Amino acid sequence: MTNEALGLGDILMRLGAAGAAGCLVGLNRNLHHQGAGLRTYGLVALATAGLTLGILMAGGGPETLSRVVQGIMAGVGFLGGGVIMRRSDVGHITGLTSAAAIWFVAGLSVLCGLGFWLLSAVLLLFALLLLIFGRRVEQFAAGWWGTESEDDEAHGSG
Repeated sequence: MTNEALGLGDILMRLGAAGAAGCLVGLNRNLHHQGAGLRTYGLVALATAGLTLGILMAGGGPETLSRVVQGIMAGVGFLGGGVIMRRSDVGHITGLTSAAAIWFVAGLSVLCGLGFWLLSAVLLLFALLLLIFGRRVEQFAAGWWGTESEDDEAHGSG
């Protein structure tokens, strides 16, 4: 990978796409009254895309990019672990969807930083559909098969 001379427009587009995607996912989490929301997800997205862009612009090779992405994903996984809680008062684990969403936003932001637009758009579309309609599908399936829903929404972490 060579030093990529990215113009201001390309930098703004990559950071803007990552930031907007992170904010959309974060807004969903806000609307579900989760602790981490629009600002948290937006910051994770911008930082992740920014680090990815920085490596590209510095001329880091594939090995360097791979190490940075691994570090980002591990670090964000640790951040996501901070939103997972076991509530002993009700015996439920909460925050699983939010933790997964933080990790997803980081991965999506790496792709935005690399300029993989089609893949980024398709992933964001599928994630938003899952976040918006997933609970309804689970509730429908639980009613259809006569079982209780085991989703994390039922456990208070939606």
